[in-house]
Amino acid sequence: MSKTTNGIGSGPDRLRLLLAALAALLVLLAAWFAWSAWQQHLDGERRSGVTRARDEAVAGISAALGGQQQRMAERVGSAPVQQAAADGDFPRAADLLDDDWTGVVDGVLMPAELDAAYQALPDGGYGRLGAMEAALAADAPVAWVVRAGDAERMAIAAPVRGEQGRLLAVALVHLPLEVVTAPVSSAAIPDGTYLALRQGGHSVLERGDNRLSGSAEALGTRVPGSGLRVSAAVPYVAPAPLGLSAPGATLGALVLLGLALLVLLAPRLVARVRAHAHATDIEDTADSPTLAEAAAQPEDDEIDTDTPSAGPSDSATPAPVVPDVQVDPGIFRAYDIRGIVGRTLSPEVASLVGQAIGTVMQEKGLTDIVVGRDGRLSGSMLSAALIEGLRKAGRNVVDIGMAPTPLVYFGAYHLRAGSCVSVTGSHNPPDYNGFKVVVGGDTLSGDAVTDLYARIAGGHLYEAPAEGGLEQRDIEDDYVQRVATDIQLERPLKVVVDAGNGVAGGLGPKVLEAIGAEVVPLYCDIDGSFPNHHPDPSEPQNLADLVQMVGRLEADLGVAFDGDGDRLGVVTRDGHNIYPDRLLMLFAADVLERNPGAQIIFDVKCTGRLPGYVLRHGGSPLMWKTGHSLIKSKMRETGAELAGEMSGHFFFQERWYGFDDGIYAAARLLEILAARAESAGEVLEALPEGVSTPEIKVPAPGEDPHSFVERFVAEADFSGARLSTIDGLRVDWPDGWGLVRASNTTPVLVLRFDADDQAALERIQDEFRRRLLALEPDLPLGF
Repeated sequence: MSKTTNGIGSGPDRLRLLLAALAALLVLLAAWFAWSAWQQHLDGERRSGVTRARDEAVAGISAALGGQQQRMAERVGSAPVQQAAADGDFPRAADLLDDDWTGVVDGVLMPAELDAAYQALPDGGYGRLGAMEAALAADAPVAWVVRAGDAERMAIAAPVRGEQGRLLAVALVHLPLEVVTAPVSSAAIPDGTYLALRQGGHSVLERGDNRLSGSAEALGTRVPGSGLRVSAAVPYVAPAPLGLSAPGATLGALVLLGLALLVLLAPRLVARVRAHAHATDIEDTADSPTLAEAAAQPEDDEIDTDTPSAGPSDSATPAPVVPDVQVDPGIFRAYDIRGIVGRTLSPEVASLVGQAIGTVMQEKGLTDIVVGRDGRLSGSMLSAALIEGLRKAGRNVVDIGMAPTPLVYFGAYHLRAGSCVSVTGSHNPPDYNGFKVVVGGDTLSGDAVTDLYARIAGGHLYEAPAEGGLEQRDIEDDYVQRVATDIQLERPLKVVVDAGNGVAGGLGPKVLEAIGAEVVPLYCDIDGSFPNHHPDPSEPQNLADLVQMVGRLEADLGVAFDGDGDRLGVVTRDGHNIYPDRLLMLFAADVLERNPGAQIIFDVKCTGRLPGYVLRHGGSPLMWKTGHSLIKSKMRETGAELAGEMSGHFFFQERWYGFDDGIYAAARLLEILAARAESAGEVLEALPEGVSTPEIKVPAPGEDPHSFVERFVAEADFSGARLSTIDGLRVDWPDGWGLVRASNTTPVLVLRFDADDQAALERIQDEFRRRLLALEPDLPLGF
C-alpha cells in the first residue's frame, strides 16, 4: 500500500508542530509573568520606601506634639495658672501660658462653657473652637491645625482643672506650623510617590506627585494623640496575572518555562514510560494470586475487631456554659441589635445584652454609660432590664429617660461618659425594638456586635463584686442650648415638623423654635403605636400629610423625622420631596466654604451627580457602604467633615460631634436657607436633579438577601459599565446607574436607579430586570 502525504506531514510531524506551538505560547506566558513580577517588585520598593517615610514622619510629628502637649499639661497643671483661672483672671492665666515657651503666641483661656467663643463666630474661628471642644471631650491636651488670620498654625488645647478635679476653664496656645510639617518635609520619599500631612479633608502639606492625592488615604496613618494623619500613595501598577505577588509571579514564570521544556521533551518521555510499563506488566503477571489463592483470603467480617479504635467520644470537649435564656443570634445585626418584642427580644435578653456591653467596657477600663429610650411601648421595660445588666457588670449608668437617639449620643459627649446605648426600634414597626451601642466613642458594628452574642452564648460575662451606680438626668435643655448658641437664623422661616409620633416630637420643635423658626407641629405627640403613619421619611407615602400641611399653610418647607430622630426628610411648599442625597449637596457646599478640600462621605445609594458637585465646590468625595455605624467608622478613619446617606442620616463633624442627628441636620438646613435671598423652595429646587427612583424594597428569596446578592454579583455581566462592589453591586453608565444591595436590617433587597432622563432610567432598569429575573424568575420586582 502506498503512503500519501500533505503539506503538514505525517501524524507524528503534526504532533511535533503542535507541541512546538504550545511551548512557544508557554514561553510567552512566562515572559508576561516575569515582566509582571518585575513591576510588582518595583511597586513593592516604592511602597516600602514611601511607607517608611510615612512612618518616620508620623513618629517625628508624634514626638514633637507629645513634647508640646506635655508642656501644655504642665502649664495648665501649674498652681499660678490654676489660681488665675479660679479667680476668673483669664488674661493673667493666658500670659502665664505664653511665658518662656518658645514659639508660642496668642495664648487664651476661656470658661469651659465656651459661650463667648460661640458668640464670636465666625470671626473667632471654627478651628479654634473645635480644638477647645475636642480637649474638653478628651479631658486631655489635643493638637489641631487651625487658621489664625491668614496663616495656619498648630494649636494645643487642654482643660484646666483645679482642686479635686473641678473644671475651671479651657486653654489654647498657637505654635508655628513647622512643629508638625518639618518631619514631613524632611522625609525621603521615592520618585513618583506622594506624601501629605492632612487634617480632615484638608492637606496641610503635600510632597511628590499631587496627581496621586486622591488615592492617598489607602496608605494613611493617624498621628497618635491628634486629629492629623500622614497619607501616602504610589502609582498604580496593574496586578500580576491571577493576582500573584512578585515572588509568586516569578515562580509562575519558572513553572511555565518548565512546562514549555516538558512539552518539547514530551514525545521522548512518553516513549520511555510506555517501555517501562510494558516491562512492569510482565513482572507483575508472575506475582499475581491465582483464583484459589484469592478465595482463601479472609472476608471483611473475619477481620479481628478486638483492637479498640478511637471514636468521636474520645476527643469530646465539655459543652460551653450558656445562659438559661435563649438568645436569637439573628437580632445581632450589622449596625445594631434589633428584634421583635415578645418573640426575639425580652427583658431577660436585654439584661444579658447590658451585661455583655458592660463586660466590654470593663475590659476597656470604661466605667460610665448613658442610656436613653425612644417612645415605643416596650421601651421602658427593656431600658430597665438593660440598665440592670449594665449595673450587674459594675457600670455606672446615667439614665436620661425618653430621648431621641441623637440626644443619647449627645449625652455621651456632654456628660463625658464616652459610652451610651439608645433603646430604639428606629423606623421599624411598633413591635420592634433594639439597641444602638457606643463604647468608648466607637459605634459598635459588624464583628463588634456579633461579639456581644458570642459573650452571651458562651457565658463570658463579667459580674462585678458591687453593683454599678444609677443616676437620672434631664439633658434636653443642654442640647437645645448647645444648638441654639451655634445656630441662629438670619430671618424667620415657617416650618411644619412631622415627627410621625416618634420620640423626636418633643425635642425637634423645641430646637427649631430656639434657633428662630416658626414651627407648626404635626404628629408630634409621642405615641409608640404610631397611629398616623409609619415614622420613616425615606418612604414617600409617609410624607403625604406633611406635603398637604405645608401647602395649605404656605410654609417655607416641611421636615420629617424617623422614629428615633436620627434621620431627616424634607419637602417643599410645591410638594417636592428633596431626597437626602440632594440635601447632602447643599450641606457639602456650605461645609466646604469653611473647610476647602474637606472629605465628604456618601453611601452607595446616593446620586451619581453628588461626587461631581462636591469636586466642583473644592471637596473630596468618597463613596462608602450603607449603614450609620459603618459611615461613622469611616469618618473617624478619614477625618471627614461631613457624611450622609440616602436614608436620611446626616453626620456633621464640623461644629458638631460626628454622629447622625436628624434634628441638628434640620437646624443646619434652616441656617443655610435663612441666609439666602431666594425662597427655601428655590434654593432646594436648584440642586442638581435627574430622574430617579426612591428606594425599592423587594422581598429576598428565602429571606436571605445576602446570599442572593452574592449570586447576582458573581454572575453579573454589564458590558460597557463600571461596577462597584463596595456594598452589593452598583453599575454606573455615563448617563445613570443602578444598584442592588442586601438590607442589613430586614430580609429585603434594596434597589435604586438614577439617570439623566426617563429613557436612560428605563433602559438601566431593563438591564437589571433581565438579569435579576434570569437569576430568580419569580422575584416580585415591582418595576
